[in-house]
Amino acid sequence: MRLIVGLGNPGPKYERNRHNVGFMAADEIHRRHAVFGPWRARFQSEVSEGVLGGEKTLLMKPQTYMNESGRAVGEAVRFFKLSPEDVCVLYDELDLAPGKTRMKKGGGHGGHNGLRSISAHIGPEYRRLRIGIGHPGRKELVTHWVLGDFAKSDRDWLEPLLDAISAEAPLLVEGKDSQFANRIHLATAPEKPAKPKQDQKPKPAATARAESETPPAKTGKDSKKGPLAEGLKRLFGSKGSD
Repeated sequence: MRLIVGLGNPGPKYERNRHNVGFMAADEIHRRHAVFGPWRARFQSEVSEGVLGGEKTLLMKPQTYMNESGRAVGEAVRFFKLSPEDVCVLYDELDLAPGKTRMKKGGGHGGHNGLRSISAHIGPEYRRLRIGIGHPGRKELVTHWVLGDFAKSDRDWLEPLLDAISAEAPLLVEGKDSQFANRIHLATAPEKPAKPKQDQKPKPAATARAESETPPAKTGKDSKKGPLAEGLKRLFGSKGSD
């Protein structure tokens, strides 16, 4: 059994908050993978069971509010007799730029109250997917920032990121954290401009400019049918027949 926990606060008021990006990731995993059943109430959470990556998996969204997330996670861990390594927590990270992710096992809570609660109930050695939401710049703005909604412009990076997380979720269940992290990076990294082929050297600027400004030469009857000839014909009329 594996436990994937998305962190957030319950209710429509918090639905689009930056603090709820863990809920969003869990919802996207559930939406993409038809192996999961409908959400139901259990372990003070909304949970959904399925077999992902060859392992029985429980998706969880604690309904205890963020600061008490450990009560829900601890209840599920004790019921299924899981070790902390069987648990992967998806949560918002102030100290990462928006759209960046990091996989980590163990460590401190970094001031995140959801992690603080989970560590108090099951110990710190669980796995974490840190999802960057950026920092507002000043400490006094943090609460307003995390409990504020994502801006419309954030959709440009948020939707591809959630899509990539859901697509690669089987790797989390299989414990292939490094491979998962690499796949997410490749899926969300901006495209690099194509480099010219080695055998195609760029032409000198003067040559390129001259080529772009000089129309191909035309001869015979066809020369009269170019844009310039047609323009002159309309302006002055035509003498004789084509």
